[in-house]
Parts: sequence; C-alpha cells; structure tokens
Amino acid sequence: MALDPLTPVLVGVGVAANLEGLEAVELMALALEAAAADAGGRGLLAALDDIAVPQGTWIYPDPARLVADRVGAARARTTLAGIGIAQQTLVNRALDSLASGEAEVVAVVGGEAKRRALAAERAGTVATDTVQAEGTHPDTALHLPGGPADLLDPAEIALGAYVPVQQYAMIENALRHAEGRTPAEAAGDIDDLWVRFNAVAGANPDAAFPAQVTTEGLQAARPLAFPYRRWHSTQWGVDQAAALICCSVGAARRLGVAPDRWVFPLAGLDSSFAAPLSHRRLLHRWPAMAVLGRAAADRLGRPLADLDLLEVYSCFPAAVRVQQRELALPLDGTPTLTGGMAFAGGPFNNFVFQATAALVGALRARGPATGAVTTVSGILTKPGLAVWSSDPDGQPPLRADLAGPAAAATDTLEVLVGYRGPATVATYTVTSTGPDPTRVLVLADTPGGARVMAASDDPALARLAVTEELIGTAVGVEGQGFTV
Repeated sequence: MALDPLTPVLVGVGVAANLEGLEAVELMALALEAAAADAGGRGLLAALDDIAVPQGTWIYPDPARLVADRVGAARARTTLAGIGIAQQTLVNRALDSLASGEAEVVAVVGGEAKRRALAAERAGTVATDTVQAEGTHPDTALHLPGGPADLLDPAEIALGAYVPVQQYAMIENALRHAEGRTPAEAAGDIDDLWVRFNAVAGANPDAAFPAQVTTEGLQAARPLAFPYRRWHSTQWGVDQAAALICCSVGAARRLGVAPDRWVFPLAGLDSSFAAPLSHRRLLHRWPAMAVLGRAAADRLGRPLADLDLLEVYSCFPAAVRVQQRELALPLDGTPTLTGGMAFAGGPFNNFVFQATAALVGALRARGPATGAVTTVSGILTKPGLAVWSSDPDGQPPLRADLAGPAAAATDTLEVLVGYRGPATVATYTVTSTGPDPTRVLVLADTPGGARVMAASDDPALARLAVTEELIGTAVGVEGQGFTV
C-alpha cells in the first residue's frame, strides 16, 4: 500500500520500571532511550522536534528539557501539559503535528518516582530532585481552559469530597443501584473483575504489584471509601515511566526505521467537555465515552468489542465497569494487557503511556491485529480513546475533539450550596476511621430538581450504610449536614 509521507506512525515505545533510587526525570530519560532502541536506534533522539510531558506530582518547571538534555535531543522543543489535560490529548496533539507537517519526530513521555519519595519520607529524609534555573519554563504550556472548576464543584471541595476514591465509590454505588444489585452482590462483581485483572498483572514483568490476590484478600484490606478497599484503588506509590516516539512515514524512511516497527493510528479521540460529578443527573453513566466509542466503531466499521486487544483505563473498578457498559464490551471480560493500575501500578498522570507501550508490543507480536487504549481524565470527566493497528487500512486516522456531542449527550443539573429541606439520596459512600465506618457522604436530589451534597458523622448510620441500600432514602438536609 502506498503511504502518504505525512502519515503518522508510532515507531518506538519504552518503559522504565522496577528500578530503585532514580528521580522522575531519570526514569523518563531511560524510558525515552528505551523507546529509541525499540525503534531501532538513537538517531531518532537527535531528530526529535518536540518532547511533551504531562504534569506529575514533581515540581520540575520544564521536565522535557531535562529529559532532552539527558538523551541528546538538543533541537527538541518542550511541552508541559497541566493537570486536567487528558493523556490521550498529548498523543493526539503529536499525531496532528506529524500529519500537518509541523513536525517529523515527536515524543510523549511521562514518569513518577513516588515510591522513592515515600521511601525517603519513611527514612526521615527528603528525596531531592534536579533543580532548574529560576525562570525556566517550557516552550509550550497547555492548561485546562476552565481551570479546576471543570473537574470539581465548590460543594465537593467544601465537604472534602474531592478525593478520587470517594467520588469513584459514589459512581460505583450508583451503578449497583441502577442494576438492582445488593451491596453484597456488587462486591462480588467487583472482586471477580479485580481478581481477573490481578491474574494478568502476574504475567507482566513490569508490574509493580504482581502478587496473587483473592477475593478474600481484597475484602480483608484496609477500607478506603465504601465499597472500596486498598487494592481496589490505583497505586500511585510507584517508580515508573513510559515514552512513545511517533514520526511521519517520510521521516521513518529517511531515518531508517524498519517498517516492522511501525504501528498505525486509526483513531485518536478525546473530549474537552467537562462536568463535575455532582452535576451529572445519571451518576452511573459516562455518555461522553459512549460518544467516542460510537465514533471509533463507525470509523472501524466494527464494534470495539471485536478488536483483538484492549486496555481500559482502570484507576478504580467503577471506571472499568462503566466503560464496559458505555463501549458495549463483555461484562465478563478482562479488558487489560497490563493488569491494571492497582496491580501493574498507576503512576500519576501517565499510565496511558504504559498501556500504549504494552499494546504496541502485543500488536507487533500478534499482527496483523488492532487494539485500543482508553483514557480517563478527572472523575470520569474527560475521555480519550485511541485505536492502533499493526497494519494501515488506507484511511487517515480519525482525529477529533468530540466535546460538542459529549456535552449534548450529558444531562446536567444545578448543585445548591446551603440548601435546607428534604432530599432523596442519589448515591453515597462511607469512609472509615481505622476499620470502623464513621462518615456517610451523600449526593441527594431536591424536590425542585437540583442536587446537594451533605455528610453525616453518625456511626450507626455509617455501619448501616455499608450493608443496606441507602440510595432512594429520604433525608433532611441542613447545609452541609443531613439526617435520615
């Protein structure tokens, strides 16, 4: 098949994992070196036009420049994407720059050294990182247009309900109620899924926590937010990095990248529309991801369930379970190649690159084959979806920000602050002090059709709410508190 020289291809992937004592930029540089080796040689590094990095928990003002200096990418421009910019958006941006001819070789890199920082803290010291000169800044800085308000409502912040595990737990409980499952039945559904993910991690040499778990082990772990316990959560305390190198077909040929390294993007989709969780009428749904899934299926001419390989973003079980439904995936499936973020490791804001690296390796080994990676940004806020293939299909990749259709598909409502009066619980979660349930957090609907958030510190109610259904219960709201 004759290929346009501007056709973008992914030619190199690399990861840095299970290494001790290295700071985040060192891990990112190693991952980028590995990606160049995967593509066939270091020549790609000197040819890099741009290196893009998503913001992590570190405070480097221009991490891509530190990475560029370490790998010899002297001519590369640098990009830093702020929190709230979906990881897939950086990949899509890279594909756009190649297809337009703006760039010929680009890299997307991310990494964390959180385990290193935690180890230093336990030892009573501080892990030091490379310091950049005062006034250092990236060539390009990408920011969330709406700021934090796109991701969280003031009512959520005021009650301390901005912790991801609490919000995902509320999504999980809303899904359970919508499907008519009891708390015990839903716990079984969740644990069965997570045991299957764990089995995949056991065969992943890069997994941070590959040890086998059982349903009993999951339930014996420390409670976080009902129904979630420790191993239901993404594990940020890891030292991991990943890098992707993409280039145009013309550049790949000129730089001697063998065609058997080329992996072709068929779709790179995202949505910049955002609505905080408390504003969504249907708390167990993610219409924006369904919009992306339908667009990808239309481009491919087949449903995503028919693809050969799949990695669904897996920060919490609700993320996987909601995506399975929105993308019409088998509910008894195991949509992961890595083992998921609880067991493979969930480095803050760059797991999509780990997942894409795993997919690329599987596509090359299995080809001809096609697979997809999904992205979650925020609290099921902004989705991303990429479809990659070992072979071109004769069409340009479908690239789009589907914010308009996503907004049209999402039913939102007003969230009130300071409301006093009756309401009905729409969803909830319970947090604990040690092993004991102590606080109930609810999202509730008022008779006028608005939403409120409130909490109760009644331990008897907290104990009841982890065994009996609270959704649908009438409550009396008094500002930030409520009574049953």
